[in-house]
Amino acid sequence: MAGAKRPNSLFRNLAGKIASIPMVLTAVVIFVGCTLWTVAYSFTGSKLLPRWRWVGLDQYDRLWETDRWIISIGNLAIYGSLMMILSLALGFLLAALLDQKIRGENVFRTIFLYPYALSFVVTGLTWQWLLNPDFGVQKMVRDWGWESFQFAPLSNPDWAIYGVLMAGLWQGTGLVMVIMLAGVRGVDEDVWKAARVDGIPTWKTYIFIVIPMIRPIFVTAIVLVATGIIKVFDLIVAQTDGGPGLATEVPAKYVYDMMFSSQNLGQGFAASTTMLVVVLIIIIPWSIYEFGGRRNER
Repeated sequence: MAGAKRPNSLFRNLAGKIASIPMVLTAVVIFVGCTLWTVAYSFTGSKLLPRWRWVGLDQYDRLWETDRWIISIGNLAIYGSLMMILSLALGFLLAALLDQKIRGENVFRTIFLYPYALSFVVTGLTWQWLLNPDFGVQKMVRDWGWESFQFAPLSNPDWAIYGVLMAGLWQGTGLVMVIMLAGVRGVDEDVWKAARVDGIPTWKTYIFIVIPMIRPIFVTAIVLVATGIIKVFDLIVAQTDGGPGLATEVPAKYVYDMMFSSQNLGQGFAASTTMLVVVLIIIIPWSIYEFGGRRNER
């Protein structure tokens, strides 16, 4: 009987399994295959075209001796850390405010979420205009009579990365807000009733009760925000093109320039492989803790 049932289980949902073959092949061939191809050619001296001329770790040595790469890592660290902290904090704050069932909630939710529907190119160009000292916010305030007002972060190498951060927060915070709002609205009403009975202030209820309860929602938001941080490229190109100087240079732009502008594929492959390794170093231990360690604790 067991032998007779085995073919039935093997061919169960056969149509769905056949339909998933293209997706599986795409994942294996394109994603895994191209990743392995990139890693392999990062050890070669490829220039304009891929060429199997083994140079060992020379590309990586050259990469970490390049000031432009080091600066791009520092810029990404500043942008990434502030983007992660501020987007989560502002997103949760907006979600908590909208959770008060204010009048016109749908209007405010649409306003906050709308920037996410725009491409990073449009966002970058918009904020490039807003932060331009000749016809942006600075000129508008000076026209009102405040002649000494200065607000041109993109023109200052020390502040340019924070100008890019403003554009990133403007676009991405709305998505975090919607995710957080869905989590907050999923909290059982009995939790709020118990908190009110115990006399716990609303803000303490959100911080010490609601946030721990919606921890999976925070994890989802962190993953989405982190993905956008690692691959930030078009926002930089549209808003500053990495300038002034190297003030807003990021690893993704470095990879692009090496591969297509400098015609140095080997160096671009080495830089992209380094980014991949850094992501894996962060993701793998976190995944083990998140999906393995906690399951064992239960």
